[in-house]
Amino acid sequence: MPFLEEVLAKAGIGWGDLDALAVGTGPGNFTGVRIAVAAARGLALGLDVPAIGVTGLDALAHDAPRPVTVRLPAPREQVYEQVFDGGGANAARLMPGRATAPDPVALASALARVAAGRFGAGGGGFGRPAPLYIRPADAAPPREAPPAILP
Repeated sequence: MPFLEEVLAKAGIGWGDLDALAVGTGPGNFTGVRIAVAAARGLALGLDVPAIGVTGLDALAHDAPRPVTVRLPAPREQVYEQVFDGGGANAARLMPGRATAPDPVALASALARVAAGRFGAGGGGFGRPAPLYIRPADAAPPREAPPAILP
């Protein structure tokens, strides 16, 4: 939150000047994406503005001519990949490979442009942003029953 305050201050605006919020919904670090989405949803609720979720794959494909295949690095020598053609996008998938991480400033800028385009198109109906999960979580429920709690 202090970083967001700093960004607003550098732009010479305050929270009340915002018409909408954009948030990256993944794919990415499980905890980081969940925190970002939860923060955006909470801020949007408090500010009474829409929160617009945009995937990193959407942001990478935004200015690219169609058809285009975009990739983001994923753990374990894999990539998140999505194909965008003239008619839309295929489902994102996880596959073997390598990808170079995009410049974070360029990615954030593209994410903001995608969200601004969606907001500018009007009509609302943005719903609540939700994390994009392409693979299951690494954590698993315990195999053993929990210990009995004595009264």
